[in-house]
Amino acid sequence: MTDKVEFDRRMLEALVCPLTQGTLRYDAERQELVSPQARLAFPIREGIPIMLESEARVLA
Repeated sequence: MTDKVEFDRRMLEALVCPLTQGTLRYDAERQELVSPQARLAFPIREGIPIMLESEARVLA
């Protein structure tokens, strides 16, 4: 059984979107950091945000 690693929400204070430098919103259900300005959602894997545009999901 694999334990789900929690994302430390305090990281949001230091992280910004790598494309727009804008603020990010944490989506706990999808385990993503959402950049509304860039219309991208960056995945969080094993508690680590993957802030690469190539790994981000495009928002509709």
